[in-house]
Amino acid sequence: MSLEDLNEDVQESYSAFGDELSVSLDRETKNELALLETALEPEETDELVRRAVHMLFQTTVETGTLDFHLRSGFDVTYDEYLSGMTFDEMTGGDQYPSMDDERRYQF
Repeated sequence: MSLEDLNEDVQESYSAFGDELSVSLDRETKNELALLETALEPEETDELVRRAVHMLFQTTVETGTLDFHLRSGFDVTYDEYLSGMTFDEMTGGDQYPSMDDERRYQF
């Protein structure tokens, strides 16, 4: 997989969401959401869900979990995704041919 594959998958997922997302909740999640809604008094429950997604995203970025999964699945990091190019492309490391050990020191 590559950076292009990641971009395609993200765009596909984004398009699939639309404006509404139906989520089923288990008993524990309902209880926690009800307590948060009562305590924080948001205008809509949707606001708490949006905050939860932001917090989960931030946590996975800060702990390196997102990079781990991106590297495992697409061989890129979040920084590479944001910049739109791989580290090798940024540094010019992909410009040079691979080294041939037999001919390395020949001029």
